[in-house]
Amino acid sequence: MGEIHKPLPVKLFVGVLTSIPDTISPVEERLSELFGPIDVRSELFPFDMTHYYDETMGSPIDRRFISFSNLIEPFVISEIKKATNELESSFASKWRSVQRPVNLDPGYIEQSKIVLASTKNFYHRILVSEGIYAEVTLHFEAGEWRPFPWTFPDFKSSRYHHFFSNLRDSYRTQLSSLGVRIRSR
Repeated sequence: MGEIHKPLPVKLFVGVLTSIPDTISPVEERLSELFGPIDVRSELFPFDMTHYYDETMGSPIDRRFISFSNLIEPFVISEIKKATNELESSFASKWRSVQRPVNLDPGYIEQSKIVLASTKNFYHRILVSEGIYAEVTLHFEAGEWRPFPWTFPDFKSSRYHHFFSNLRDSYRTQLSSLGVRIRSR
């Protein structure tokens, strides 16, 4: 019989998609109120590998990732996804120039993988709570991020890999400061 172990805490991040640059600062403020201080921000990346959201969000769309100082338990990602959905709705009522002014994609990073939360079921996603699914989007192997067949094109492209490698290093430093023994790269 396998022994049940308490999982290590993980590092929360949120991907922010928007075609309205003025929403980024207020979104970050609200996310910080919900999840604690922001410790890392990515550059703005063009979200240009699909036009899936253009009709509801406008274009051009940019993506920024932000992460938070506080580590979380992995199982709370479902509650975080519900909270980010509510936040999206509140921004839709304030910015009426487009149907969906922001799209918030919460996820977490651990030493070997990046997990994203979703409200959409598919063969590679696991139900983690009522109506919320999770998928492993990238895994870390042999010193680099590697995609799966289902990985979104922008994640697959490697444009975010440098950011996620730095975030992984930050996470590993946080774990080390908690006395967690860090696996070799």
